[in-house]
Amino acid sequence: MSDIEVGPERRDTVSPEHHGMIVRYTAGDRTNHWTVALAFVLAALSGLALFHPALFGLSALFGGGPWTRVLHPCIGLAMVLAFVPFALRVGSENRMQPRDWAWLRQYRDVVTNREERLPEVGRYNAGQKLVFYAVVVCLMGLLFSGVVIWRAYFSLYFPAPVLRLAFITHAVCALVLICTIIVHIYAAIWVKGSVEAMTRGKVTPGWAWKHHRVWFREIMTRAANSRPRAD
Repeated sequence: MSDIEVGPERRDTVSPEHHGMIVRYTAGDRTNHWTVALAFVLAALSGLALFHPALFGLSALFGGGPWTRVLHPCIGLAMVLAFVPFALRVGSENRMQPRDWAWLRQYRDVVTNREERLPEVGRYNAGQKLVFYAVVVCLMGLLFSGVVIWRAYFSLYFPAPVLRLAFITHAVCALVLICTIIVHIYAAIWVKGSVEAMTRGKVTPGWAWKHHRVWFREIMTRAANSRPRAD
């Protein structure tokens, strides 16, 4: 497998420089992902500090209440802007297909880790796709509601009923997003090799075959077709 001459930093290719490891995420993908992750952590902590008096102590991480109020919307906006190119890059790979619905119907096999009974999946399984859609919807809700309640610039232009609805929408979207990310982190730890994929960018052929068999076949077919043919 190591004789396949493919660039080591192209997505979904076999890396000859890393003993046949498969490039799942490029350096750009990983940088984008961790930028969004860092912004999410900061936005969640600052948002929780503003959400309830019992959590106001978290504002000390941002220099106190006034600075937390100033920084929170800016961090949130940065998170959305960083997520947009990532979403555009992987959006087409997250379209639900018939095999994904079949995968979801077999949720008992999913939670009991009986992958041999599950339908074969592509680059992302149905659970990962639902996480993607949940993040997209929540970020859209947070963005629009956040603009409405951004006191320094926009909130004065909206009537009180709209502001109340925006506050509720913001809180609900934030709660759903935090729960979604917790599930995402748990799943990444649960499936051995997933964290390494997003830190180092590469996975073993065995990992790809076990967890994303359709994707693995596509890569192997592409790699085989790219080999120079003997005359």
